[in-house]
Amino acid sequence: MAIASDRVEFAGSQGTLAGRLDIPCAEPRAVALFAHCFTCNKDIWAAKRIAAGLADLGIAVLRFDFTGLGSSDGEFASTNFSSNVEDLVLAAEFLRARHQAPALLIGHSLGGAAALTAARDIPECEAVATIGAPAEAAHVRHLVDDAASEIATEGEACVNIGGRPFRVRQQFLDDLENHSLASKLSGLGRAVLICHSPQDTVVGIDNARALFEAARHPKSFVSLDGADHLVSEPADAEYVASVISAWARRYLSGVEPAAQAPDIPTGTVRVSETGAGKFANLVQDGRHAIMADEPSGVGGDDLGPSPYELLAASLGACTSMTLRMYADRKGWPLESVAVDVRHDKVHAEDCAQCSTKTGRIDRLATELELSGPLTDEQLDRLLEIAHRCPVHRTLTGEIDIPVSRR
Repeated sequence: MAIASDRVEFAGSQGTLAGRLDIPCAEPRAVALFAHCFTCNKDIWAAKRIAAGLADLGIAVLRFDFTGLGSSDGEFASTNFSSNVEDLVLAAEFLRARHQAPALLIGHSLGGAAALTAARDIPECEAVATIGAPAEAAHVRHLVDDAASEIATEGEACVNIGGRPFRVRQQFLDDLENHSLASKLSGLGRAVLICHSPQDTVVGIDNARALFEAARHPKSFVSLDGADHLVSEPADAEYVASVISAWARRYLSGVEPAAQAPDIPTGTVRVSETGAGKFANLVQDGRHAIMADEPSGVGGDDLGPSPYELLAASLGACTSMTLRMYADRKGWPLESVAVDVRHDKVHAEDCAQCSTKTGRIDRLATELELSGPLTDEQLDRLLEIAHRCPVHRTLTGEIDIPVSRR
């Protein structure tokens, strides 16, 4: 399902937090909140792909930068595990006020520990999924071991984490010791999914075992065999997204697969307002769904192609398919086809072959890019065939468009 990704800002524990709200085409069936890994940001591949996978299920996802990271305000050195948990709770408040409170929390690495901790302060939360999460927040202390003496003596030190410098203070290390995940898990009262790679060299697989043993049913474990800690390979991120999406369907109230409309008759396209913005509409044929909207310059929210862009897409797709069918039938070496279509309003007097000679007319200027060792005769013939695709004939022929009320 196509999604929109909106930039959002909201008040965090120490300033304004920057985030992205990934929303499905139709009205969201639920909302999820994603907590990224330690010193990461909302735009890592795993976060983006998991958000897209959940949007396919009809679940909106807010992913944001914690205080002092990415595009969010604040100083990283002033943050700690407690402030990350507070940021998550404030993000839930933002969602509660703007859309609906998150029913699902997802946390990656230390973000997983934060999600498990914050869940108790978000009453609407029904389920928590973790990815490569440590069994205790204090696990991240090993990342600053080389600077531990300097931090103890000076109160802070610059530490290299993941190839980037971060200033860490003693208060950060002290705060880690105040959080016991085992005790929080035992009384959490939410469904828990633990995803972890046996090959994770940053947070070992034993952490997953400890989390699973501490959690109460319903609980699930999924091995991310072969994945690294950051789930940096696209195939691994795709897998995590599909697992969380399938698992969430069981535990989130009223969530079913989206983008299906069995009541739409075969051959019919239904277009209906989504309620998101002024012009946003959901376009469905019973099997597929896309968003249609207007650009922001004319009052829309630019959540999808405009009606004329969809018209141009229809002509371009039909042209490309027709050329492919013709070349394959002839056995010609057409390797690839690309079709650019642009809609404009032009003066009729500028169109020599048009019967209309006054006023303005619609023009769908079409440009072909045909690749392969084709002869000039073959290229010329394909140009002729482009004018014969069914949509081209529909647009240039007589059209009857009756309108009735259902």
